Amino acid sequence: MSEQHAFQAEVGRLLDIVTHALYTDREIFLRELVSNAADALDRLRYAAIASPQLLGDDPELKISIAFDAPARTVTIADNGIGMTKDELAQNLGTIAKSGTREFVNQLSKSSPGNAAEQSRQSLIGQFGVGFYSAFMVADKVTVLSRKAGEENAWQWESDGKGSYSLAEHIKDARGTEITLHIKDDASEFLLEDRLKQIVKKYSDHIGFPIDVSGATVNEGSALWMRPKSEITQEQYKEFYHHVSGAMQLDAPWLTLHWKAEGAVEYTNLLFIPEMKPFDLYDPRRPHGVKLYVKRVFITDGLDGLIPPFLRFLKGVVDSEDLPLNISREMLQSSPMVAKMNSAITKKVLDALQEKAEKHPGEFHEFWSLFGPVVKEGLYDAHAHRAQLCKVARFHSTYNKHADHEKVAHLVSLDEYISRMKDGQEHIYYLSASDLETAKNSPQLEAFKARGVEVLFMTDTIDEFWLPMQNDYDGKKFKSVTRGAAELSKVKSEEKKAPQMEKESAAAAPLIETLKEILKGEVKDVMLSERLVDSPVCLVAPESDVDIHMQRLLKRSQDYDAKHQHILEINAAHPVIKKMEALSSNDELLKDTAFLLLDQAKILQGEPLKNPTEFVRRMSQAIEKGLLAG
Repeated sequence: MSEQHAFQAEVGRLLDIVTHALYTDREIFLRELVSNAADALDRLRYAAIASPQLLGDDPELKISIAFDAPARTVTIADNGIGMTKDELAQNLGTIAKSGTREFVNQLSKSSPGNAAEQSRQSLIGQFGVGFYSAFMVADKVTVLSRKAGEENAWQWESDGKGSYSLAEHIKDARGTEITLHIKDDASEFLLEDRLKQIVKKYSDHIGFPIDVSGATVNEGSALWMRPKSEITQEQYKEFYHHVSGAMQLDAPWLTLHWKAEGAVEYTNLLFIPEMKPFDLYDPRRPHGVKLYVKRVFITDGLDGLIPPFLRFLKGVVDSEDLPLNISREMLQSSPMVAKMNSAITKKVLDALQEKAEKHPGEFHEFWSLFGPVVKEGLYDAHAHRAQLCKVARFHSTYNKHADHEKVAHLVSLDEYISRMKDGQEHIYYLSASDLETAKNSPQLEAFKARGVEVLFMTDTIDEFWLPMQNDYDGKKFKSVTRGAAELSKVKSEEKKAPQMEKESAAAAPLIETLKEILKGEVKDVMLSERLVDSPVCLVAPESDVDIHMQRLLKRSQDYDAKHQHILEINAAHPVIKKMEALSSNDELLKDTAFLLLDQAKILQGEPLKNPTEFVRRMSQAIEKGLLAG
């Protein structure tokens, strides 16, 4: 008896999007269904290692494609692992494990055309929902499946309009058959030559025979085992689509194909994508590398094979040495896998470093997408930290294109050190929530005046790896918003560099007065050597964490940074000079002191303690300025 089920709400919306807007080339449906069939064969081959009886009297694994023009049907069949009733409902009626509401929301927000179209097409593979592409060419889809080792078969059927049916059925052998009832405007897919052409184009690398009307169409050998000289860029691209589930508009940014020989032998075909998956920053997101042993699929996303900071990698690792019957749990603690991890990581970082040096423009595109994730390795991958420091790139105050401010330039730590000034002892950096905030920070003024380059650290992970790294090439990292600037040893190249010696004596009484006025509001008031154009700025004590880090800590836990800041004043600024002439009990001096403190907080992105008082003081200052004019 047939059971009727409604699709999960997200699937209903997804089907409408896939059918009418997602794909620009409808032939993709065959690639998606053939890839799913190949996965089913892979999983059976692995399961049969422990349970050979699953193969029964049908050990030759293959995919068959048949068509019936009069009946207007195309059938894709495999003799793989098959599905139970519950698996059919779970895999084809929901997107529970392979998708989320967020996925559908992102698709819905996109609109066809250009970058938006490219973005929406890239999403489909990230959630394993390629099956639904069948509804682009079919007005009804029937899935008949029998799980390997079981007697019962089940049939799933839907017209893609909100519901599906499930019924017990008869099937003589294990595996899955997907029958598409072809729409009137998709008749081209009822032609034998057209089906063969699509299989050859997209699935030539599949390691199982693919028959169309009884004739094998594909090469049938694992692409990664072929010599690189025999593989075209188009074949690499199509294999990338197959192994990653990526859409056609996505392509590999970098392809790495090599064989490791020695104590452990294994072949690698790895890809770095052009597009960033939207869940890239989820640390629970598994990498996209599949592990094979002697061409037998073992598992995907294996912990320990690829480090978390390279989780954007896609591809295949095929080992000659791992035992076929090894379990996933044993693999995760295998010293052989650990060796593979180390060697693969080094190879990938070598390739990235070479790309950064030889093709900086292309590398900039990669770093803008994946840089924050790669920098996670500086925090938790000690063994690769030295190499990662060579690869890492940063924005800074250095402008390679002085006449073109909009042209961004990423610098390496080695580049930074090569430009250090005479007497400069530190690698200076400034942490901020974003690049624009960093560029406008008053703490940069004296560094710019002296021509001292400052690196911008705008990723959250920067606050965690920097204290662990401490130094690079013997030069310590130093925040420009914590402790003394220590610029006195740096040879000045600008006349406007601050001359603290001439100003400190005159400002000393004012500093003491400000300490009293702002008691309880700041930790200290000091003369600044980092200000040139601004009257004041906030910094953190040398013994405390960076100001930006304080803000991050306040968001995540009960952290009170109320008394942590030091107010630095620019003794050469006209406002400060006029304040020096005011009496210590003058209300104008007090109001100006608090006004400057609030100004410093605003520039630093800190909340104001009393916005009403700030507005009152600001209004009075404007009024007096207008009256004086």
